[in-house]
Order: sequence, then structure tokens, then C-alpha cells
Amino acid sequence: MNDESIETIRYTADIILISNGRVLLIERGWAPFEGRWALPGGHVDAGETSREAAARELVEETGIRVAADALRQVGVFDAPHRDPRGRYVTVAYTATLPAPAQPLAGDDARAARWWSLSQLPTLAFDHDHILNSL
Repeated sequence: MNDESIETIRYTADIILISNGRVLLIERGWAPFEGRWALPGGHVDAGETSREAAARELVEETGIRVAADALRQVGVFDAPHRDPRGRYVTVAYTATLPAPAQPLAGDDARAARWWSLSQLPTLAFDHDHILNSL
């Protein structure tokens, strides 16, 4: 094995939060896909699990808190070109709220809002594929 065959892989977590037939999305405030809508999510920090990262990113980007142990894993998404910045592997989680909570965009999100699952905008990355895996 040579250095050219070693690939840097970044580890992330995303969350699909559902309520009354709607999904919570954030509008990205930075490249890539600046201005596009995406699932809340981000990098897994040192010392945390992907489940903990998904819960943390949800709070940071939308102000909505869901306990990490309430998240159910949807799957692992690792297609080589799913992110134009390089190789990113994400673990996606889902949770359902009985009623939509009011989001408050924070961290890297320009906006956060609930979207009807039947009328979604064009999504960043492979987030349409992640949603379709439910």
C-alpha cells in the first residue's frame, strides 16, 4: 500500500427530524451549496459518538433539542463523491416530534424551517437520497 491509496475520510452525522408530514431543513450559509437546503448535521467531534453529534448539531443549527438516545439510526452514507470537499462518511439518524417546534437558525445555518415531505426544495449533497431511505 502506498500513500496514494490512503484517503482522508471525514466523519459526520445528519438528522432527519419529522413532524406532521414535514421535515426540518436548514439553509446553508457557506460553501459548498451555499443557499441550498440541507438536513441539520456536521462533523463528529473528538470523544463523541455520531448519535451525540447528530443531537448536538440539531441544537446548534436549529435550537431544537432531542435527546441522543431518542434518535434512531437510518443508515451510513459513504458514496465517494457525495461531498465536493472530499470523502465524507455520514451516519444519518431520525426522530419524530408530536408537533413541530419553532426552529431558530444558528451556528452555520442561514435559516431553518419545516418543509412538507411532498414539496421539498432542491437539497444539498445527497440529502434527497438520505430522506428517500426512510
